Amino acid sequence: MKHKIAPSLLAADFLHLQQEVEMINNSDADWLHMDIMDGVFVPNISFGFPVLEAVKPILKKPMDVHLMIVEPQKFIREVAAAGAHMMTIHYEVSPHLHRTVSAIKDAGMKAGVTLNPHMPVHLLEDIIHDIDMVLLMSVNPGFGGQTFIEHSVEKTARLKDMITRKGLNTLIEVDGGVNMQTGKRLLTAGADVLVTGSFVFKSSNPIQTIKELKNL
Repeated sequence: MKHKIAPSLLAADFLHLQQEVEMINNSDADWLHMDIMDGVFVPNISFGFPVLEAVKPILKKPMDVHLMIVEPQKFIREVAAAGAHMMTIHYEVSPHLHRTVSAIKDAGMKAGVTLNPHMPVHLLEDIIHDIDMVLLMSVNPGFGGQTFIEHSVEKTARLKDMITRKGLNTLIEVDGGVNMQTGKRLLTAGADVLVTGSFVFKSSNPIQTIKELKNL
């Protein structure tokens, strides 16, 4: 399977949000990554459901929604109503993870689980069969433009080994500090989806940058 590129709307110019979404529509991007932060689980507040709802009628690519919030299970209905293809929640804020994953799927979405940089992949041994994707954070969540954490490459390889050993098709998505160099290394290690924010939206030619990432 050819890897997927999921530009992160967090790095877009919100003064020209429609143009940014239309750029994604016209690019080789596979998904649009949406980071929702609550200022509690992570030390930042991004945007909420009104932005997802505003984007929904003009977006032609699947919506990849990453909730960096406490109690994400309370908002499954809202995420589904906004048109999300994938809803991803953090491991440590989901004490009843299997129940929440099941509820996400029952709402008609794919379900993903996120691991922060300090969290080992073995935590997923007993849930990996039930989820569609694992999102590995290769920076500490909360802010864009951070430096890539080097051990993320080895961590990706370890997760890929687990998935292969169990005979699964679970996707591996990596978010944080992704560019041409780190992206290539992550893909070699087994990543399936690359999330990239500033590297795309702040580039001189975002459509060309997305194309180059897609062709890695």
